[in-house]
Amino acid sequence: MEMDFERCYRAVDSRDQRFDGWFYTGVTSTGIYCRPSCPATTPKRQNVRFFPSAAAAQGAGLRACRRCRPDAAPGSPEWDVRADVVGRAMRLIADGVVDRGGVPGLAARLGYTERHLHRMLRAEMGAGPLALARAQRAQTARILIETTGLGMAEIAFAAGFGSVRQFNDTVREVYASAPSELRAARGRQQAARGAGTISLRLAYRPPLHARALLDFLALRALPGVEEVRDGTYHRGLRLPHGVGQVALTPADGYVAATLRLADLRDLAPAVARCRRLLDLDADPVAVDGTLAADPALAPAVAAEPGIRVPRAVDGFEMAVRAVIGQQISVTAARTTLTRLLKQVDHEVVAGDVCASGQQPRDRHVEGRSDLRGFLSAEELLSVPDAGFGMPAGRRETLRALARAVVDGSVDLAPGGDREETVRRLLALPGIGPWTAGYLAMRALGDPDVFLGTDLAVRRGAARLGLPDDPTTLDAYADRWRPWRSYATIRLWRAA
Repeated sequence: MEMDFERCYRAVDSRDQRFDGWFYTGVTSTGIYCRPSCPATTPKRQNVRFFPSAAAAQGAGLRACRRCRPDAAPGSPEWDVRADVVGRAMRLIADGVVDRGGVPGLAARLGYTERHLHRMLRAEMGAGPLALARAQRAQTARILIETTGLGMAEIAFAAGFGSVRQFNDTVREVYASAPSELRAARGRQQAARGAGTISLRLAYRPPLHARALLDFLALRALPGVEEVRDGTYHRGLRLPHGVGQVALTPADGYVAATLRLADLRDLAPAVARCRRLLDLDADPVAVDGTLAADPALAPAVAAEPGIRVPRAVDGFEMAVRAVIGQQISVTAARTTLTRLLKQVDHEVVAGDVCASGQQPRDRHVEGRSDLRGFLSAEELLSVPDAGFGMPAGRRETLRALARAVVDGSVDLAPGGDREETVRRLLALPGIGPWTAGYLAMRALGDPDVFLGTDLAVRRGAARLGLPDDPTTLDAYADRWRPWRSYATIRLWRAA
């Protein structure tokens, strides 16, 4: 978003929630920064500065507002839409790459020098990669302080800080409170439900059509990995430092998330992946505005505003699903995937959430649903031929895909280069334009993919009175740019 002062000030004056996460409002007279929708009295123009990131506001010496909690605002939609280096960097930072590999690791993933990467992020975000990661660590620390009973030293290292002193100094600087003071005030927060549980709220920009998301995920749910029950989506997670489980329940203005992790260092990546799965950082007003301009889609948009693109917590998982789902029904694909998953004994997380580096005390807990993460590329390569239960050609496609992921020639992570990844996918045997496009939409988060050859898309188009010939439909879909992925979801729903 261009940082135009008048436009930003109007959004602040009207307390427009749509702009939360797009930018942050710094108030020099009070020394705080807020989200645009903060209910406090609108500050005078001469006392206002606008920042493209919370890290930039913190770098200017401002602390987070205690009333509107700007660090809990939805992320900027730009970082889902943009495929350039800055957009990829922001997605990787959210996934905890800087905490795990430092700035050198981030630069290596992006293929740029550290100096050039720092220059690009400073120019657009007002802060370098270390400052951006530090702001995220502060937010992770606050969640752990307010929702767990862990000691401050455990929280410091779980949140990614190098020392307890660094943790204390950062929390004081960002929130103008000591960690112990934040914990003392947590009576205002929802109490954790039992030992080892982390509960938090994932904000989004309204509207959100939660039923469409849950319907989509329920239809494709794999037993032992995920399930939809009583309006809540449950699934197992495979994370950088271990495994985990999450329960996601859509509510008015937020999605309630309950996490159990084998290693608390995985909190930030787990949150980032859940947000991506449910497309919570999208700008539904902008999307629906473009699609509603087409008379054929306008009634559907009016009836069901806020349709999102269900994405993925694991790019490799989505790739396997896409390959197995080629030219067969969703039900048949789920049966084949379930059979394949039974070939591998997965680790599950149960019992108390553990401090970093420790393992769960109990593998199973009575009365709890122990869901596991999807199999890894290495595990798939260990499955014998008979365990695949599919034609030899498709089996070899899966193995070629797994080898490409293991050797790094195909990057299905959130920060992968979309165009390069699609090109390399198409070079693999058995992967064509539909599969590559499906992965670009769901695994890589490209908002502008249209699957015109997809049978369900063509059926949905015919139901809405649109052409169902792939070539003609592709040409027609140009009017839905840059949101053709959302149009694809709507056509699937119409079918």
